[in-house]
Amino acid sequence: MPTESPTAELGAAAPAFTLPATDGQSRTLDSLKGKNGLVIVFICNHCPYVKAAMPNLIRDAHALKDIGINMAGINSNDASVYTDDAFDRMIAVAQEWNLPFPYLHDETQEIARAYGAVCTPECFGFDRDLRLRYRGRIDASRKEALPDARRDLFEAMRSIAQHGEAPGQQYPALGCSIKWKA
Repeated sequence: MPTESPTAELGAAAPAFTLPATDGQSRTLDSLKGKNGLVIVFICNHCPYVKAAMPNLIRDAHALKDIGINMAGINSNDASVYTDDAFDRMIAVAQEWNLPFPYLHDETQEIARAYGAVCTPECFGFDRDLRLRYRGRIDASRKEALPDARRDLFEAMRSIAQHGEAPGQQYPALGCSIKWKA
């Protein structure tokens, strides 16, 4: 049964972090920020919603980079139970998809808890001051990609880059629940 993200406290500051990335580097929140903002998207390797969304997420990551907004993916799933989400598999997935953004491992799950993330894929869009302006879905795709779906994440982040605010209508993310440790 899919999990839906709750509404967000817009304007909240992005929680800081330092996490290992699949490229062998450690990344901090500040090192990831683009001149016009940052998207943090909670993803994982095994979720069918993430797999379906990945082509559109990659397309949007490239388009957002062009307007000064960076993206980072974070996997917070319990890899001891969901072995497809282990760090070595994350490295393989990042290479297979040629991800245009850092893919980070939140082994302790502290960062997912700090952000209040509940599902994958779930997007948190921050302005240039790292204040939350968008929380929700990439687009209306579910377990199948919808190539003509309205680009909710992209449109919200473009508005944030231009005006400092996202449009009023924000749609919740829907996907697999984050797999929490016992």
